[in-house]
Amino acid sequence: MKVLVCIKQVVDHKVKIRIKPDRSGVDIADCKLSINPFDEIAVEEAVRLKEQGQIEEIIVVSIGGVRVTDALRTALALGADRGVHVSTDSLLAPLTVAKTLAAIARIEQPALILAGKQAIDDDCNQTGQMLAALLAWPQATNASTLILSEDALQVIREMDGGMETLCLQLPAVVTTDLRLNTPRNISLPNIMKAKKKPLTEMTLQQLGIDPTSRLTLLKVSEPPQRAPGIVVTDVDALIHKLKNEAKVV
Repeated sequence: MKVLVCIKQVVDHKVKIRIKPDRSGVDIADCKLSINPFDEIAVEEAVRLKEQGQIEEIIVVSIGGVRVTDALRTALALGADRGVHVSTDSLLAPLTVAKTLAAIARIEQPALILAGKQAIDDDCNQTGQMLAALLAWPQATNASTLILSEDALQVIREMDGGMETLCLQLPAVVTTDLRLNTPRNISLPNIMKAKKKPLTEMTLQQLGIDPTSRLTLLKVSEPPQRAPGIVVTDVDALIHKLKNEAKVV
């Protein structure tokens, strides 16, 4: 059984985001980048399934510029077998990303596709669902428990009202939540081994994907600063302000 894990390189969650002066996007120059945390959980789950003898090969795929190879090598150090880098400097919409991943899936023919439920940079939470629709595969999102058998997959996911258990026939697409697992630390020997693992590079043109987006990014802005608080002299002044000046949200 073969598993395809989709990862995205994002600004590290510990780094303060910087906006470009022209507000055209996020400034990532000289900025620490890492694997999207939800995607790292997907890689960890694939590695655990392989350690249990339930799958034979883990392929990680990522789309982006030259720096994306760092994220792919990290995933290989975590335990993936080989990587696929779709090289592009274009900012792709979720639908274009899903089409690209679907093209990779048709080439690799995996029994299972794992991906993070969303990326922390745009919070779109769309690619996994679109990918399943394009492939006409069953899907389960926000997985907190995953149980794999020969031809089926049981997924437990958290909902507002409790827990939901789904049974999917393979092949399937699953997006992972934070509660699924805790990714392991990478050892130095595994980092060295990752440098020798195969990494294939291809372009959107080779996959027949048009990078033109139907979405237009107008501007990126920082959230407005919170207004300073007001100090009142006594309870009566506070009640007066609450009655007469408080804004109804």
